[in-house]
Amino acid sequence: MDSDSLVNGFIMLTVFAAVVLVVMAVAPMLQRRVDIKARLSGAAPTSAAAPAASAQSLRTDQTASIWARLVAEVERRGLSLSDTKGDQLTEKLMLAGYDQPFAPRVFVLTRTVLTLALPILALLIMVLFDAFPSAAVLYLTIVTLAGVGLYLPNFLVNSAAEERKKEILNGFPDTLDLMLVCVEAGLGIDAAFSRVGTEISRSHPLIARLFALVSLELRAGRTRETALRTLAKRTAVPEISAFVTLVVQSDRLGASISQALRIYAGEMRESRRMRAEEKAHRIPVLLSIPLICFLLPTMVAVLMLPASIQVKQSMQKLDANG
Repeated sequence: MDSDSLVNGFIMLTVFAAVVLVVMAVAPMLQRRVDIKARLSGAAPTSAAAPAASAQSLRTDQTASIWARLVAEVERRGLSLSDTKGDQLTEKLMLAGYDQPFAPRVFVLTRTVLTLALPILALLIMVLFDAFPSAAVLYLTIVTLAGVGLYLPNFLVNSAAEERKKEILNGFPDTLDLMLVCVEAGLGIDAAFSRVGTEISRSHPLIARLFALVSLELRAGRTRETALRTLAKRTAVPEISAFVTLVVQSDRLGASISQALRIYAGEMRESRRMRAEEKAHRIPVLLSIPLICFLLPTMVAVLMLPASIQVKQSMQKLDANG
């Protein structure tokens, strides 16, 4: 038996094993349906915005339930989805917005599936198109795709964390202004978190969710300092950490929280304005790149082409006279 036959047999066996594993993992999940109509009939809307909020919550709960049942089914079949750096992974996923208890296991499952699925997909494409490279190229392709599948989830999580930080940072000045209005109107700082979270639920839903978590922790009996420290840890944004320190120190020293919020809100607005000006000042530098790459060669060609034609014609006349 030659090497090509061995490679073909190995590829077919790998594809068959992958299909069997996928069917075994997905089939039990398809047998369990969430009774959406029963949940909808049991949920009575309490306001005009309640139906939309209830539907959104239902979709979120259904998706979370599917992922939770999926990882539970995989672990029930004997595959461990625990990570050696569980605490670090949980914190990294929390910064990206994935704070569900099963998020680390879903991350490990996704990373494992991609690491195996991408090379198998490449082998399947080779089988379908009957294009088999040399052994060295095949090995390099499999290793490269496995590396991509291994590190792609980390890249996506880090990107989501950065986008989440930007969203929080851009919406926090408006949130501080509303909180200042609430505090100056007579609300306590604890009630201000709940009120502001309700008011900004449409304009800044991420910050509204974070403030809602703070309100829930305060109602559950946690101290204000503990709830605010948890907020700072949950966001990992320096401005949020400074705000938490400001509120905690004002509370300890008995200083006026409204005055401290007014000063810090002004600093946050100024910081946002400076970031906008910085981006505006970078525009000419960024525009110079396409100008140099595309417009400058065209302008040089337009300017040099007539002179080049004249030089060529003059050289031809000199050659003819000579």
